[in-house]
Amino acid sequence: MRKLLIAAWIASAAVSAFAAPAEKPAMAKSVDGMSIAYETRGSGDTAVVLVHGWSCDRSYFRNQLKPLSAKYQVVAIDLAGHGDSSLGRQNSTIDSFGQDVAAVVKKLGLKRVVLVGHSMGGDVVVAAARLLKGRVVGLIWLDDYKDLGPPSSDADIDAFVATFRADFRGTTDKFVRSLFGRNADPALVNRVAQDMSSAPPLVATTSLESSFKNAREIPAELAELKLPVIAINADNGPTDMASLAKHGVKARVMRGSGHFLMLEAPEKFEVLLESAIRELAARPDR
Repeated sequence: MRKLLIAAWIASAAVSAFAAPAEKPAMAKSVDGMSIAYETRGSGDTAVVLVHGWSCDRSYFRNQLKPLSAKYQVVAIDLAGHGDSSLGRQNSTIDSFGQDVAAVVKKLGLKRVVLVGHSMGGDVVVAAARLLKGRVVGLIWLDDYKDLGPPSSDADIDAFVATFRADFRGTTDKFVRSLFGRNADPALVNRVAQDMSSAPPLVATTSLESSFKNAREIPAELAELKLPVIAINADNGPTDMASLAKHGVKARVMRGSGHFLMLEAPEKFEVLLESAIRELAARPDR
């Protein structure tokens, strides 16, 4: 996904806009003292932890909380600098976000967890799993990696991020609109573009750089974890099944959607997500 986004860019050279989740969030302290907002619903032996993507928040999973909580304990998290969580972290990295997720899982005492990450959240759940060994039964990526081939160069990443630093609001608005499927509801596109372009620029730009540069670490981290990974990708670009399978990732493609699968076609998405969760939750504990 990262190379696809940068290629598209080269070729073309705070408060959520969504209805707030119904429950007032609880708070956990991350390792650096940041307050991490989360809400939890349902119950069950397996917990499903939902991690949002770049410049989003837990409200992007608002459609999934009720159906998932009928079968599982569901936890939706705001990473530091997002949603109701603390601002103030000077360098928002994938590793620091992983600590945020781990802090919530440990506070809740979750023993058997499926980590679900959208976009940048896919990197975050890998980082969190490395801190939660013995608790995680599997990972689900939502339109994060479409391949695990050679990562983008530092020069391409730096040039890409520089455009956001120069004009964060304008660049983000254009970028976000390019991620939707052609049949997406225009009102939804406008709301998401407005929401994400209103994110704190320092949080957004440092995390964007960290996310893209983290791609080179993913193959080795997956090998270390030895956990099953299921990728649910949109068909807004080709998914290299063989490249992902080489690193133990099973890929499934959701037709007719852009990057924001859970918002663009929630009912179709929920079928794929619940199937993936069910497959991972059925695995015996190691």
